[in-house]
Amino acid sequence: MRPEDLDVALRPRSSWEAMELGTALLRRHAGAVWRPWLLATLPVLVVLNAAAWMLDRVWLAALLMWWLKPLFDRIPLYVLSRGVFGHTPGTVETLRAQWSFGRGAMPAHLLWRRLSPARSLLMPVDLLEGSAAAQRRARRRVVGGPAYGQAALLTWTCWHFELALALGVVAAVFLAVPPELLPDSLNSFWMLLRAGPPPWLELAFNGVAWLAVSVVGPFYVAAGFGLYLNRRTETEAWDVELAFRRLRERLLAQAAAPLALLLACMLLSPAEVLAQQQGEDDARPATLEQVFGQDHADDARFRDAVARTYRDPLLGGERTVVEWRLKSPPRERTGDAPDLSVLAALLSRIGEWMLWIAVAVLVLLVLVTAPRWLPWLGGSARRKRAEAPAAAATLLAMPEASPEDIAAAARRLWQSGHPRDALALVYRGSVEAMARDAQVELPPGATEAQCLRASRKLPLPAARELFAQVVRVWQYAAYAGRLPAESEFDSLLDAARTQWAWRG
Repeated sequence: MRPEDLDVALRPRSSWEAMELGTALLRRHAGAVWRPWLLATLPVLVVLNAAAWMLDRVWLAALLMWWLKPLFDRIPLYVLSRGVFGHTPGTVETLRAQWSFGRGAMPAHLLWRRLSPARSLLMPVDLLEGSAAAQRRARRRVVGGPAYGQAALLTWTCWHFELALALGVVAAVFLAVPPELLPDSLNSFWMLLRAGPPPWLELAFNGVAWLAVSVVGPFYVAAGFGLYLNRRTETEAWDVELAFRRLRERLLAQAAAPLALLLACMLLSPAEVLAQQQGEDDARPATLEQVFGQDHADDARFRDAVARTYRDPLLGGERTVVEWRLKSPPRERTGDAPDLSVLAALLSRIGEWMLWIAVAVLVLLVLVTAPRWLPWLGGSARRKRAEAPAAAATLLAMPEASPEDIAAAARRLWQSGHPRDALALVYRGSVEAMARDAQVELPPGATEAQCLRASRKLPLPAARELFAQVVRVWQYAAYAGRLPAESEFDSLLDAARTQWAWRG
């Protein structure tokens, strides 16, 4: 790789900025990445699903597509590794290069390195540098370095994005379901999954998983490639090298004219210039003799002149310097240091004993206080189980067939102190009368919502309103514990007896 040809601004970045750099490269070359990605992965998806359908193992296609992701990750890596140098390969060029690009490193990435959490960071080392196996291991350690944790977090995050996108597509299907049909649809879908999804549903799930990988996968590779470029910049000082290259070019450009002029002067008359300089040196008087005279070699006079110079207030002078010093400097240690290994072992053993004692005390506290917090931890489930028999005990055993006089039976239940059973009998009789008048057949265990939808076929609006009122009063009593007043119950019972022609 030639750093001077890079089409990005190199500078020291954090790992998160490096990931953003990779995603920015992907956005710049989005078309060049996703076109070959779709053309390469879609046929593989169709072939694997067809073969899995024939083997009656549709889930095997999804597993194989997930396992072959390193093969597909070569496509965005190939495009970005060329695009970062200013060359964007075409679709045909990218697809043709996949036959040989990183072929020697693929067996490792499909076997023991398939589950590597830092695959997006370390795959460029194997596919782009082309070093020997021994050097490749060392390069992986150097490039991984402090960025290994961020690369593992990137893998974990992208996997969650794929899962969220797949679940979002499934949830989007239920947005088209009418609200009144949504509970039944969700219940049917759940029962279908529990009983074992049919092959067509498994194929749909495989398509959704492929769609999620196709959206998130190139971003995963691009972010890892950004981390790789940042680690190369940190370990090989690419930014410093480029700064020195630019400085050299600028200095050469600025110094070209003066260097040319100097070279021309030196080539014109070098002998004359040297002779002139030599003559000037011979005629120049000695500076030392001019200052000190002929007796400048006298050391006493020279020292006296130097002393007078230092006494000059303009040149010499004194200054006070204050600094802190230890009164008694530490003594240097002599001899070998004492052996404290026995004391260290004793302290470590004491610490281990204290840790085990703390664990034992904690377990003892948990066991002693269990009667206090254990009921609180499972309180909701126990309360539900305890309340269920009490509520069931207040219910009377309803007969399999409705009585001949439903109104009289419901009134007797109300007067005997069983209002909920009375409302249940009124609701049951109303449902049977509604099904008879509307000429519909309800499924066993039909819910209130299903009965309300079936009541829309009643010919009279008064009958539909009365049935809706009966359902509403029953729901308030059954699920909210809100019983109607006795006068309201009497009026509802009289209206139902008249409307449904119950025997009076």
